[in-house]
Amino acid sequence: MQETKKPFFYDITLRDGNQALKKPWNTKEKEIIFNQLLSLGVQGIEVGFSGASDMDFEACSYLASIAPDNVVISALARAVKHDIEKVAAAIKSANKPRIHTFIAMSPFNMKYVLRKEPDEVKKIAIDAVKYAKSLMGEKGEVQFSVEHFGDCKENLPYVIDSLKEIVDAGATIINLPNTVERTRPLEFVKMINEVVKALPEHVTIAVHCHNDLGMATATTVESYFAGAVQLECSLNGLGERAGNTNLYEVAVTLHNSEIDIHLDLSKIYETALIVAEMSGVEIYEKCALIGPDALAHRSGIHQDGALKTKDMEKGAYRPIHPSLIGRDDDEKLGFTSQSGKTAVYEIITKAGYPITMQEAVRITPAIKEAAEKVGELPTRNILDIYLKEIFEVKGNFKLIEFKRIDEGKFNLQFTYKDKKFKLNGMGDGPLSGCLDALKQAGFPQKLLHYEQVAMDEELKGVDADAMTIIHFETPDKQVVVCRGKDNSTAKANVKAVFNGLNLIEQLHNS
Repeated sequence: MQETKKPFFYDITLRDGNQALKKPWNTKEKEIIFNQLLSLGVQGIEVGFSGASDMDFEACSYLASIAPDNVVISALARAVKHDIEKVAAAIKSANKPRIHTFIAMSPFNMKYVLRKEPDEVKKIAIDAVKYAKSLMGEKGEVQFSVEHFGDCKENLPYVIDSLKEIVDAGATIINLPNTVERTRPLEFVKMINEVVKALPEHVTIAVHCHNDLGMATATTVESYFAGAVQLECSLNGLGERAGNTNLYEVAVTLHNSEIDIHLDLSKIYETALIVAEMSGVEIYEKCALIGPDALAHRSGIHQDGALKTKDMEKGAYRPIHPSLIGRDDDEKLGFTSQSGKTAVYEIITKAGYPITMQEAVRITPAIKEAAEKVGELPTRNILDIYLKEIFEVKGNFKLIEFKRIDEGKFNLQFTYKDKKFKLNGMGDGPLSGCLDALKQAGFPQKLLHYEQVAMDEELKGVDADAMTIIHFETPDKQVVVCRGKDNSTAKANVKAVFNGLNLIEQLHNS
């Protein structure tokens, strides 16, 4: 095993990714992606398939001319002279050029696609590598890929024998692609390990995995620990069919495995957004790390754990801190019928509205009921329920009128179970006057806390100037938080009191 060797990230977005696009990139577009790859810090870039078109040849040539001296610049060639010459011409200005040539060696492809005998295929491969090496000289490298290596289990001895001769011919990088993913990662990784053990130590083993069964990342990561040092990946997982190994997923997984990867992970999210925009391939909602829902929690249990660990490096329900990959958005709580009080509290608080956990507990059933009908509730709907349930508590106590009739004297009119009360209360202010009137009516309350808040500072977007916050203590020592809002401070006080009366009766009857 060669896991002590640092991984070499070889990006294939500009070749494999580009060839899978409905509208392939031109040179200017490729340059944008190229520069983003440099900012990420990848060590090798496959800039294209120079023999595919004049546009791709031009792009390969230009990118090779602006490449930093420490980055390997490669282009793909079939195992034919014309393609190999095209690559050599296209990347000649790079400081570290590499010709990447390939041919299939699986029994199926040799028989039904190439329609050639194994010995003939081996000769084509050896001749192609020799020719590529003659063009590269001492300055450049030759990489050889066994296309459809994942299908070579039954003829692996033939492949290994061929690779030994291919290495002797001048290839120093042997790439083993899972060209079509057909089986579990472990079977592929075992084959990788066989090749690693069979080839000279100076040879770099590479893997290039497609994602047909959705396991390209797992296969690539485990291949690294089996001795594959060069990891061929693509930004946003772009590639033919279901795509190629996603660079971000491999990089972060190795980072979490305490492997020194020499990439600037903080550029990942920015890169993902740029690639999505330029490729026209949207980042799907549940995409690992970069998806809009990658930081979302809707289960009440998950929301509780997420909030309790939101400021910690390690989160209860996330693999990394979002800032590691350059995300400045935090974990998102979406409210559905599966959510709970923690989400209610966090969503309302984050929107800038005051709420206690006790209040969140109280209004959660009403919010759940709404979510059961429509699914995930937008924040605006949750706030509408909050305003209604917190500031308009329904019950047997109904305020009719409250007014000051003299200095220190107030008139209160209300009904309780359809019985009307009209009383004058005395006090230093509206609150004490209201409480005195209620005491005379047989509804004494124990006030623990009173607070007046300017609405424009605390509660945004609400048609009111003042909010009162009152804490009452019930006869059984429970503390009830109640709020009232109104353009009049005096009325806000009284509305808070009546909301509290109805809350206390609800508690008594529950």
